[in-house]
Amino acid sequence: MNSKAGKTIAQALGIMLALALTLGEANAQSGRNPWRPADGLQAGTGPGLIGQPWAKLPGDRAMGSPGGVHIDNDGEHIWAIVRCGNDGTPRGSQTYCDQSDLDPILKFDPDGNVVTEFGGRMFAWPHGLHVDGAGNIWVTEAGSGESPAGEAYGHQLFKFSPSGELLMTLGEAGVSGDGPYHFTNPSDVVTAANGDIFVADGHNNNGNNRIVKYSAAGEYITDFAETGYGPGQLLGPHALAMAPDGRIFVADRGNKRISIFDQEGNFLSHWTQFGMPSDIWISADGTIYVADSESDMTQNPGWEKGIRVGDVETGWVEHFILDMGDNPPVTQGGSGAESIAVDRNGNIFAGEPRPQRLRKYLKVR
Repeated sequence: MNSKAGKTIAQALGIMLALALTLGEANAQSGRNPWRPADGLQAGTGPGLIGQPWAKLPGDRAMGSPGGVHIDNDGEHIWAIVRCGNDGTPRGSQTYCDQSDLDPILKFDPDGNVVTEFGGRMFAWPHGLHVDGAGNIWVTEAGSGESPAGEAYGHQLFKFSPSGELLMTLGEAGVSGDGPYHFTNPSDVVTAANGDIFVADGHNNNGNNRIVKYSAAGEYITDFAETGYGPGQLLGPHALAMAPDGRIFVADRGNKRISIFDQEGNFLSHWTQFGMPSDIWISADGTIYVADSESDMTQNPGWEKGIRVGDVETGWVEHFILDMGDNPPVTQGGSGAESIAVDRNGNIFAGEPRPQRLRKYLKVR
C-alpha cells in the first residue's frame, strides 16, 4: 500500500470515529423516549386531560423532598424517602425532618398509596435508600442536626426490617469523621449477594470521597478511592449501584461522570456519556438508568437535565427523558430527578427534591 492510500484510509477511519462519537453525544440527549409521566398531559382519561400526581400521601400530609427510592423485592412496590415537609417550605427548596414527627421512610403500592411508614424522629436529612436481597431497608443519613429534645442526628447508616424494626446502625450520631466506623454525610449504600456492605461517603465535594466496605455483620473490611479528578478518585459521590456481574457503579457527580470499581476497590473505568449523575439504577437485564439533575449552563455546559437509559456492558446511551421542569439558570442546583428506580414492568420512579415531587414514568408498550 502506498503512503497516499494509507493516508486516505486513516483519514476515513478518523472521520468514522469522529462521526460515531458525535452520534453518541447526540443520542445521549436526543434518543427515543418510550416513557411518559403518569401525572402528565394525556395521563388522564381523555385527550388533553392531566392526570393526578401518582404518589398519594395519607391525610393532609403534603409531599416533601424525596430522597432515595428503591423497588421492593416483589418487583412492584416502591420504597422511598420523603423528607417530611408540611412546614410551608416553598417548591424549589429542600425539606428536612429534624423538627418533624412525620415518618420519612414510606412504602407505596403500584397505584401510589402508602402501605407502610416508619422512621420518625430518627433523621434530619435521610438521603440514600437500598433494599437488600432479604427485603431489609438500608438508609443513609447525609445531614446533621438535632431534635427539639436535643437528640443528635447525622452521619450514620441504618438497616431496618421491612416492618421498620432497627436491625443495625453504623456511624456515630452527629459525629463526622473518616475512620473505619465514622462517616461524613454518607450519600448511599448498596449490598452484594454475599451481604457485603458498600457505603458512599460522603455527599459533598469536600467530604471523604471514598467507598467504605463492611461485612454483612457490619465489620470494617476496607475503604477505597480518594478526593480528586483522576482515575479512581471521586468528587461528591452521590449514589451507588451494582451491576449483575458485581461491578460497583458510583455516581461521581462532582466529576461529571460514572466511576466503576470492582468489589475489591480496583478502579476499572469511568463514563462521561451519562451526564452529571445523581443516581444510577441497573436492572437485572443489564439496562442502566442514570438521573442527571444538575447539568446546566454553569455546572455542565452543553448537557441537559434528564434521565439517560443505556446498556451497562457497552455504555451506549439509547434513550433520553428530558427534564421538562428545567429553566436554566433559575434552577441552578438541581431541578430534576436525583433518585431513580425501575420496577419489573419497566416503569421508572424518580424523586425530585427541589420540586418536591415523586414521579412515575410509564413504559409505553
